[in-house]
Amino acid sequence: MTSLTTAQQETLIESSSKFSGVRLTDRIFYWLTVILAIGIGLVLIWITYSLLSIAIPAIASFGLGFLASSTWNPVQDVYGAFPQIYGTILSSFIALLFAIPLGVGVAIFLSENFLPRKILTPIAFTVELLAAIPSVVYGMWGIFIFIPAILPLLKWVNNAFGWVPIFSTSPSTRQLFAASLVLAIMILPTIIAISRDTMISIPPQLRQGAYGLGATRWETITKVLVPAGLSGIIGSIMLALGRALGETMALAMLVGNSNRINISWFAPASTISALIANQFGEASGLQKSALFYEALVLMLLTLAVNVLAEFIVGRFQQVE
Repeated sequence: MTSLTTAQQETLIESSSKFSGVRLTDRIFYWLTVILAIGIGLVLIWITYSLLSIAIPAIASFGLGFLASSTWNPVQDVYGAFPQIYGTILSSFIALLFAIPLGVGVAIFLSENFLPRKILTPIAFTVELLAAIPSVVYGMWGIFIFIPAILPLLKWVNNAFGWVPIFSTSPSTRQLFAASLVLAIMILPTIIAISRDTMISIPPQLRQGAYGLGATRWETITKVLVPAGLSGIIGSIMLALGRALGETMALAMLVGNSNRINISWFAPASTISALIANQFGEASGLQKSALFYEALVLMLLTLAVNVLAEFIVGRFQQVE
């Protein structure tokens, strides 16, 4: 066996030290990510415990009946969260009803080069800039600009279709439907940005293959590209839903803060986050505990949405 030269020995030692250094770096990175992941879980547990510990008096007093009661009376210390839960879910549903088709449509428009890139890029930047506008600004814009602009249209809808229960109330300046439309505008950037990135990341071979088989551009988009990116689109919708459920200031300013359940979308309503924002500053005792109970309900609701999103996206990824 031939012996290694000095240069070869030095090269071997240097390579071995580099390999050991890489393995050490990988181990440090691995344990760092594990610690951070555990830390996030601990923070979540800490937040849940904090909410639960303050909400215990209300939980003990009202139990699960708190979720089905419509009474909110600080004078008699009787509280219920059903109108707020109803308003939170319904406002999010109406917002998604308008935001999903518009958001996915804009994402397709921005990703498929219907216009020159020098025009599409500023449009995409403007859409993403909507996410940077503070919630209170959306609320002020809704009060002084948006709602007065659409109020004549809503009154016409009420006059023409007032026999429909959801349009049966004469619209006012503070109402669930107009607040939900503003909420739809607020969650649009989330749907557009993630859906657009999903559509752009689809391999170009899919487009080329569809065109090669004789598909039109519309058929390629609807039958090939959208199904291929469906998991990302659904993920964007679920993230937007989570944002809608937790929105506070804009809804507190626009929704009317009425502690009643009304089937009409044109009537004032209330949401969990709006109620907390309006009453937390002066709350004490059992009322404060009830507000923390509502916060706990909202947190569990958003966690359920996130778990559902992970499940749905995972199922679609398995199908793909």
